[in-house]
Parts: sequence; C-alpha cells; structure tokens
Amino acid sequence: MSGRPVLRPARLGPRDILHTGAAGMRSRPLRVVLSALGIAIGIATMIAVVGISASSKEQLLRELDKLGTNMLVVTPGTDLLTGKPVPLAKDAAGRVGRIAGVEHVGATGSVPQTVRRSEKIPETITGGIQVQAATDGLLTTLRGTMRSGTFLNSATGKYPSVVLGDVAAGRLGITAPGQQVFINGQYFTVLGILDPLPLAPDIARSALVGWDVATSRLGFDGRPTAVYERSADASVDRVHDLIPRTVSPETPRNVGVTDPSSGLQAKAAAEGALSSLLLGLGGVALLVGGVGVANTMIISVLERRYEIGLRRSIGATRGQIRGQFVTESLLLSGLGGAAGIVLGGAATAVYSVSSGIPWVIPPWAVAGGFGATLVIGTVAGLYPAVRASRLSPTLALHSA
Repeated sequence: MSGRPVLRPARLGPRDILHTGAAGMRSRPLRVVLSALGIAIGIATMIAVVGISASSKEQLLRELDKLGTNMLVVTPGTDLLTGKPVPLAKDAAGRVGRIAGVEHVGATGSVPQTVRRSEKIPETITGGIQVQAATDGLLTTLRGTMRSGTFLNSATGKYPSVVLGDVAAGRLGITAPGQQVFINGQYFTVLGILDPLPLAPDIARSALVGWDVATSRLGFDGRPTAVYERSADASVDRVHDLIPRTVSPETPRNVGVTDPSSGLQAKAAAEGALSSLLLGLGGVALLVGGVGVANTMIISVLERRYEIGLRRSIGATRGQIRGQFVTESLLLSGLGGAAGIVLGGAATAVYSVSSGIPWVIPPWAVAGGFGATLVIGTVAGLYPAVRASRLSPTLALHSA
C-alpha cells in the first residue's frame, strides 16, 4: 500500500442539485419566461379544454338528474300498409297507468283550434302555437314548475281556462295570470305560465286547456296524441317493452315509445368526444413547447461551456453535469406547467361564471397535465445534458 490519498468524486445532495439547476434560470430570466410560455400555453389549453368540457357535462348531468331519465312518451305509430298515423285509444293513459312500476301518467291531445290574443287578430296568424288538452297529472309527470299562477285541476279543467307554455306566453304577449286569450270564438282566462320544459319542448309552444272543456267546447275527440309516464328507475326498460302491448294488444307495432332524455344523454356523450379532439390540439401545443425547452437547453449548454469545463476540472462528474441540466430543464418545464394550470383554471372559471354553469376541473387533468410537463422536461433536457457531460474540460476551457 502506498501513501497516496484515494480520490473520491464530489457528492451533491438533492438540495445542491436543485441549487445548481436553478442557477442557470436565474441568470437568464427573460429566456426562461419565453421558454416556459410554450409549455404554459399547451397546459393551459389542455386544462381549459378538459375543464370547460367537464363543466358543461356536469351541467347536463345535473339537468338530467333533475329532469330524470325515467320518463317515456307514448305517441301514435304509423300503419305499415297505409303509411298513416294510427290514433291512440281514448283510455291509453289509463292503460299505461295500470302497468306495474309506473308512478305518474299525464297526457295531451291535439285540439283543432287556434289561440289568439283577441278576436281582432286573423285566424291565419297562429304564431306557431298549438292548442292542446291536458290531464291533471301532466305537470307532475313532467316534473314541471310554474313561472306564475297555477296549473289545471279537476275543477278549472271544466271551464274556459288555459295554461300557457313559456314560449307561447311570450308570443301572445301574456305576462301574468288573469289575462285572457281568444280560442274558438270565446275568451279563456290564463291560469298560469309554465317554466321551460327541456324534455317536452312542444308543450312550451302550446296553450293547455282542460280535458273536459276541450271535449265539450273545442271539438276535441278525446284521443290523446301523447302520453307521458314516469316509472321507477329499475322498471324503465320493462315498462318500455310492455307499453305497446298494453296500449294496443292487437297491433303493438302501431304504438311509438320514445325516451325524451336520450337527446341530453347524447349531448353529454358528445361533450367527451369534442374534448378529445381539442385535447389533442392542446397536446400538440405542449409538444411545441417541449421543443422550445430543448432548444433553450441546447443553447444554454453552448453558452455555458466555460462553466461546464470549470466544474469538470474541479471534480464534477459527468453524472452531476447531467443532473444539473436535467434539473434545470425540469424546473423550466415545471414552471411553465404550473403557470399553465393556473391560466387554464382561470379560463375555465371565466367561462363557467359567464355561462352560469358549475366550475369543474377533474383532478386527473391537473395531475396528468403537470405530469406531462415533467416528462417533456426530462426528455427535452436529456440530450443537452448528455452533450454537456461529454464536453472535455480542457477543450471547454480553451474554447471559452
């Protein structure tokens, strides 16, 4: 054994590596901001896209939860031979109500009359408003609410009174209960105005009168044109299958059954499909930002050759040089990612507040977005770091 001392490579702890990695960023703040901006834009785009889509979807789901997905609408089918509609039986609503699992039933029937503000308005000017007979249980079945006034009941349904959908009221210029409209040569008193009904838009454009008064004074034949039913959630599919055979045992194919909530469900699904497309665009922006970080790191290596040569000459290992530049790249990407998350969250909040919808940002979007920045930061800094570690100390100091 000789008396020569054993040379050991210098050791850098995590704190030292973080300090050396941040040193390059502190010396070039403007370049850091511009490089991090690309990452920030990519992450902000992704967070905003996912957040806005999730917020819109949450609003739709809340609306669906409020309106329910357990309502079915029974309508006349079409005869396969003649191609003409087949009217429902007069007691169709009663038959549907006797199906096990059905909780509420309401019906409407088309009345061959028009509604006008007064007799001075020509009959040809209908404003697209339809007069319909309605049963007492319609509002409960639709889970509707009154903007003002009251709905029809067994007493008022026998007299010339009417309830207007929100669209119909606007077109007629009716603003409050107590006003009158003209139907079939006589005035009907407005009992109330409905709030919007997303699952029954045709009723929003209708003037609803009682079943009895429609039959006695307006020439209504008593046949419903639509039967609405609410059943227990667990019974919806079974009730759907039983309705045609219950309403028309002889020709069940002539009975139509639809789910009015399917449109909102499809819209909620479409939100996810659109967000996937826009999320891809945000990913492209993120990759562009990563290229910008890589370019910045390569330039940093070229400009700091003297520093690299000096550190290597006083004992810094190649691994420590690599760690320094990879850390710097991670810090640069992390800074852009954090800024992007804040910007994306702010953009989503502005959209949510302006649209009146809940503000939702899925945690996986934040975690995934920030994780993507770290991955891109590692990849972007890997080549410059390897290149820096392979510089010869002598050549690096000589070239400086």
